[in-house]
Amino acid sequence: MTLTDYLPVYRLRLRTERLELRLPDLDDLVALADQAAAGIHGPEFMPFEMPWTECEPIERGRRTLQHQMGVIAGIASERWMLPLVAVHDGGVVGMQEVGATAFKATREATTGSWLALAHHGKGFGTEMRAAVLDFVFNGLGADFALSASFEGNGPSEGVSRKLGYKADGIDHKVLNGVRRQDNRWRLSREDWEAHRKHEVAIEGLDAEVLAMLGLDDAEA
Repeated sequence: MTLTDYLPVYRLRLRTERLELRLPDLDDLVALADQAAAGIHGPEFMPFEMPWTECEPIERGRRTLQHQMGVIAGIASERWMLPLVAVHDGGVVGMQEVGATAFKATREATTGSWLALAHHGKGFGTEMRAAVLDFVFNGLGADFALSASFEGNGPSEGVSRKLGYKADGIDHKVLNGVRRQDNRWRLSREDWEAHRKHEVAIEGLDAEVLAMLGLDDAEA
């Protein structure tokens, strides 16, 4: 038996013009931890609801490893999150999450991501999200994709707008004792199709993978 016999989602590969997205093996996790340790964002703006990056580099890398391992271990048909590493020219540049709860009924998925500081400003954030949007809409048959970004997170908001998302209300979060506005974004299938610019190849999406995500062939 192999890893993919027990966890078929490890067969998944999403390929764009420059990137491959996949579930991380141990070497990928170490590379992702290295990128996190090197820095994800500047000190002037915290983009995460849980300020997990506010620590020394070695601890930031350790937290990355532990979190991703836990997310992978928790994949179940009714509630799943796929923490995909984004790989460019053989090197990990960041991670792109996509997940859902009761996807068979809701037909909507949520995304989140981060890029290492060294890879900001190169269009990878848009390309990463475009890959998982193709996966959920074209591969899984989603009706909606959801995202969120704190007020002032211009790069994340820019990606959402570029890909066709529309404003979907606000939430308030408390971060280090301060209220922050979290802007919600919603993308319909129609708006995704109208703004689709990246070609995405989906590999390994077979019946066993669909079953792990709570679907069967007829439902995707």
